[in-house]
Amino acid sequence: MIKILIADDHPVVRKGLKEIIEDIPDMVVSGEASNGQEALEKARKGDFDIAVLDISMPGISGLDILKQLKDEKPELSVLVLSMYPEEQYAVRVLRAGASGYLTKESAPEELIAAIRKASKGGKYISSSLAEKLAFDLETGAGRPLHETLSDREYQVMRMIASGKTGKEIGVELFLSAKTISTYRSRILEKMKMKSSAELTHYALKHGLVE
Repeated sequence: MIKILIADDHPVVRKGLKEIIEDIPDMVVSGEASNGQEALEKARKGDFDIAVLDISMPGISGLDILKQLKDEKPELSVLVLSMYPEEQYAVRVLRAGASGYLTKESAPEELIAAIRKASKGGKYISSSLAEKLAFDLETGAGRPLHETLSDREYQVMRMIASGKTGKEIGVELFLSAKTISTYRSRILEKMKMKSSAELTHYALKHGLVE
């Protein structure tokens, strides 16, 4: 029996995932969490084979939870299920140790196939993402500028590009406005840009924000 922990802050999403999984004879949802901290606590105490984790939950970011889980329970496979398109987070979460990345628009069969593959220690990558990774290798394409950013810098960059002020970002991430300002300077330097407007243009062009 594959024992699954579902971590998502939307009760409707958790209920939907549970209904899909409970139709499969060799799978069971044996734990649920509505935020990052709860996901970590349940994973520490419970005996799970797989965690299905939303990337954007209140409190600790999904990427931070993923890294902590892989650090504390390396044997636990983590599938990331997100509302964000693949190009925004897939490569980043796979690098951080996830066993796969699925968007919430994925078909139920795809979720089950991903759980099954991850439970055997494999990595689940959609055909479109596999194609992109193969193309990048084949063309020897250099890493895009946003891939040079740390996970926190990337998070701040996306928030700046979506029009949030330094103060709003600070409140959301529990950081001071001064810290956000430091991040902004570092992001601009790494991406060889001079203004937030340039960041916004770049993020829109590369599909990093809606």
